[in-house]
Amino acid sequence: MSSLHVAVTGLSEDGATPSASTREPVARSFLTAKIRQRHRDRLAIVYVRQSTPQQVIEHQESRLRQYDLASHAVALGWSDRRVLVIDEDQGQSGRSAEQRSGFQRLLTEVTLEHVGLVLGLEMSRLARSSKDWHHLLELCALFGTLLADQDGIYDPNDSNDRLLLGLKGTMSEFELFTMRNRLERGRLHKAERAEMFIAVPTGYVRLPSGEIAKEPDEQARAVTQLIFDKFDEIGSLYGVLHYLVKHGIDLGIRPHRGPQRGELTWRRPTLCTVSRVLHHPIYAGAYVYGRNGLERKVMGTTVRTRQRQLPRSHWKVLKRDALPAYITWEQYEANQERLRQNRCRSDARGVARDGNALLAGLLVCGTCGRRLQTGYRHSRRPYYQCVRHLEEAREQECYGLSAPPIDQLVMRQLFKALEPAALELSIHALEDEERERQRLHEHWSHQRERARYAADRAERQFHAVEPENRLVGRTLEQKWEEALQKLHEIDEEWRRFAKATPRQLSEDERQRITALSQDLPALWNAEQTSNADRKEIIRCLVDRVIVRVTPNSERVDVTIHWHEGFTSQHELIRPVRSYEGMTSGDQLRQRVTELRRAGRTASQIAAILNEEGFSPPRRCNPFSKEQVWQLLVRLGLTKKLDVVELGPYEWRLSVLAKSLGVPILRVRDWAKKGWVHARQTPTQGLWIVWADRDELQRLRSLTARSKWGVQSHLVELTTPKERQEL
Repeated sequence: MSSLHVAVTGLSEDGATPSASTREPVARSFLTAKIRQRHRDRLAIVYVRQSTPQQVIEHQESRLRQYDLASHAVALGWSDRRVLVIDEDQGQSGRSAEQRSGFQRLLTEVTLEHVGLVLGLEMSRLARSSKDWHHLLELCALFGTLLADQDGIYDPNDSNDRLLLGLKGTMSEFELFTMRNRLERGRLHKAERAEMFIAVPTGYVRLPSGEIAKEPDEQARAVTQLIFDKFDEIGSLYGVLHYLVKHGIDLGIRPHRGPQRGELTWRRPTLCTVSRVLHHPIYAGAYVYGRNGLERKVMGTTVRTRQRQLPRSHWKVLKRDALPAYITWEQYEANQERLRQNRCRSDARGVARDGNALLAGLLVCGTCGRRLQTGYRHSRRPYYQCVRHLEEAREQECYGLSAPPIDQLVMRQLFKALEPAALELSIHALEDEERERQRLHEHWSHQRERARYAADRAERQFHAVEPENRLVGRTLEQKWEEALQKLHEIDEEWRRFAKATPRQLSEDERQRITALSQDLPALWNAEQTSNADRKEIIRCLVDRVIVRVTPNSERVDVTIHWHEGFTSQHELIRPVRSYEGMTSGDQLRQRVTELRRAGRTASQIAAILNEEGFSPPRRCNPFSKEQVWQLLVRLGLTKKLDVVELGPYEWRLSVLAKSLGVPILRVRDWAKKGWVHARQTPTQGLWIVWADRDELQRLRSLTARSKWGVQSHLVELTTPKERQEL
């Protein structure tokens, strides 16, 4: 047997235990042989760490043993003043050095050559990561620092010690993974029995027996159920939140930590809380374990971790019908799909908003199958477009169309579908309004009952105390007054609410609701009906609308996919940019040619075309004289007047404007206002201005005054002199 084994284990060559008198000098000499004076001239650092706050509180013996290493350092030859205890990492795990300021401080002291010996109760106290452990070994070897634990002293520059330290570090890391796997498998085994609960969400409580039950408070249960009912009606997470805030409905929550742990408290609803209620499968009676996972992201020199929700196929445990439920599993599935469709993404419909495009999120390109995106090329003029060619950097094969024509088509079909059910709609509208009022009155009833109970309880507590004990009596009296004040405020608010919203609808309100329900166009065009309401009505019946747009053609094939699987085919005439894309283009050109050959002017042709129902390509306005003239030029039905016969002192607009140094539009504006004598040619409508020498002088003065920024001009500058005919 080697002397190393004898020194470390304390056994003799024949296996017998040597006496204390012979064992201690040998062991001490062997342990201190590696310590030199240069080591004792530096610090001896004792590193103290326990993994969790619970271990710090409950494992007192381990903590004391670690602090006792300071006396061990003194026994090895260090003075009390040269022993430094680093215990900043209490309650920190050793799996990483990032969050351990004490370990970082230890590394800094080693690199500054201030440390001669590092002591730890076990090597696992220093690090449970091979990366951090070997980094410490390299620094200690480089700067001549020794390491010591309860088993011995090690020199990182010694090959045998280096091998032993490496094995200890590997065993420490393996031990961490072993403990973690053991705990995780235990949790998973308990989760497979649907018994693993860290905390229960809002609307549930955990009984002393470990079972999960619905919230025993009736009002808290009603508010939780209200969230699902309103989501069915509104269909939006933000809409549910705004409804709760608008009506002053708070959520009953039992905190999992803090001084009010387990007590029912009422808090203002937040988006995060409502979202957790709608997304959690426990409300459908399903037990789930492993729904979230950790995602690590490297940011510079640090690694950030955050939780993210895993897809359902990656959940470790999913047991349906294992817990009391607020909704069915089918309702939960429908809610998740609706929440997914509400996201602002290209593959989802999105939430119904107040934009003018009524089919936003429902329109699908018939060429590529993508959803058409909504844009606004001009103020309040929406346009549906396919952006496939932009996202894939390819030639444009899919085309869009203006929103009003397709919106009007779907709206007309919607009225036809709803017309037979007008009476049924009015009945449902009355029932929904009465149900909504009944729900709000029940909520106020619960609030009044809770406030009345709090006041009665405060009164009983006040009367239960002895009259002589005024120290307690004054406090209870103040609480009683506060409870009575709260009850008074709630009663006042309830009276105002009951006056503004009676429990039953009046006969006049019933008649108005019935009339509006049976007159769908009036209800649709009412000022109180927002675009978001109109979109929700469309989405209740229409699943999607597929449009196939052919470039340079005003005909669009439309397929409306209604809910329940029914489809209807339609053809839409949309505005186009050119006459070539119009179906009636040939007929329009032929009619214009006939009118022109009959001697009609551009103004007369425009009036006749408008009377006969013709429209220009964009269909936004009737024909104007300028549009007809452009069409006549394109058809070659106008004379190009190369020379205009000018009388004495007559000017073309361009020539006169150049002479005066002003824009042509300003001279034309003067002609329209009558500030100059002017005429227009009968065919082209060209302006010809008369101006002799005196008129030119007046116009130059008018031009100079305009350059000064004067808004009003003298009468003599805007009044032309009488024209003398030659």
